[in-house]
Amino acid sequence: MERIPEPELMDDEAQARAYAEADFSEPNARFVELFAKLAPDFAGDVLDLGCGPGDIALRLARRFPGARFDAVDASEAMLSLARRVLEDESDLAARVGFLNARIPGARMPRPRYGAVISNSLLHHLPDPGFLWKTVGEYAAPGAFILVMDLIRPASTEQTSELVARYAIDEPEILRRDFYNSLLAAFEPAEVEVQLAEAGLEFLNVNPVSDRHLLVSGRMPN
Repeated sequence: MERIPEPELMDDEAQARAYAEADFSEPNARFVELFAKLAPDFAGDVLDLGCGPGDIALRLARRFPGARFDAVDASEAMLSLARRVLEDESDLAARVGFLNARIPGARMPRPRYGAVISNSLLHHLPDPGFLWKTVGEYAAPGAFILVMDLIRPASTEQTSELVARYAIDEPEILRRDFYNSLLAAFEPAEVEVQLAEAGLEFLNVNPVSDRHLLVSGRMPN
């Protein structure tokens, strides 16, 4: 099935709220566990690209007290929700910052990071190279890389089955977004080509569920 791109931003307040209120606890918790497996004793600076409402950055901040997070998103509606949650967790405020920026070309607060992470950003981008260029630019030598995104199903029938399986109880706006996001996602082989073109062919690409793939590894020293 051919990829069908979708809009890059979730700038509509109702759309952002529906996304933030949806139950992504299972994939977000899995992301944290995958990071812990990759970098079990991590302490340092983390760049979170496409942080959305901030759940993963906050989960990681609780898990890794020696880490600091610059969490970036181009949607102010999403960031507003993230900052609202952070207000209730004042103990994390000194280590987590939410920043409005669009890649590529955005200037991040630090020149290099010990880890660069991203969840569900890749399929939103008009050019996937935007993400990999930013990873290469801001990842320090030896940095940990963890990027999770959707996998495009083989057909619209499979796409509908996944929506029914995982979003049946969600609002219509979220079911529609999930369907469109699956159609906009990439296949693992396509991501491998993207990495090779970006000079990041040493990173691993693996399916981690029936709807997610994971790009992981470390930058060369």
